[in-house]
Amino acid sequence: QVQFVESGGGLAQAGDSLRLSCAASGRTAFRYAMGWFRQAPGKEREFVAAISWSGTNRAYADSVKGRFTISRDIGENTVYLQIDSLKREDAAVYFCAAKSIYSAATWYYTKDYEYSEWGQGTQVTVSS
Repeated sequence: QVQFVESGGGLAQAGDSLRLSCAASGRTAFRYAMGWFRQAPGKEREFVAAISWSGTNRAYADSVKGRFTISRDIGENTVYLQIDSLKREDAAVYFCAAKSIYSAATWYYTKDYEYSEWGQGTQVTVSS
């Protein structure tokens, strides 16, 4: 079984940068496409960013394009979410998600129901 653990959240000011990490442990021999989602209080969980297993293809929600960057280090079994120009509306619990794949190394996935593995989340709080 594989576990995914997020880190890097915390309190930041609007305009700051944060780097979230999602590290996989356990049976990491599987190949995974990865995604980041977030959920703010009183709101539904929403898609933020996704990356293919190959790392060559990425997708972003319109609200974060140009400010967020998703990347991965396959050797380190870690996926990152670089957040720049932080906004108050970015405050949420951020979750990484994984979808095991057997082919389609260049595909990414933007729907939460497509993912089978989830981390516990890391809180991002933004002060003005």
